[in-house]
Amino acid sequence: MKPYPQPSGLNHSLDCLISAEWTPAQAFAVVELLDDLRDRICAHYQTALFELLRDEQSRDSDANPYDPWTEEPPF
Repeated sequence: MKPYPQPSGLNHSLDCLISAEWTPAQAFAVVELLDDLRDRICAHYQTALFELLRDEQSRDSDANPYDPWTEEPPF
């Protein structure tokens, strides 16, 4: 079985098996837990996360400076 690509970019990790037998209520409880975890992380690291995302977006725009709204295509 081929592993799913991770947003973190990690290629090697431990498997995390999720039961296919969960009830919808159990699955929803896990989703709520993950939402709470995300909210707490964002509350604590809010400024640092914002700056990191801003830096990454500016790097992405520097890598592809072509703006289709203001410039002619490069080909």
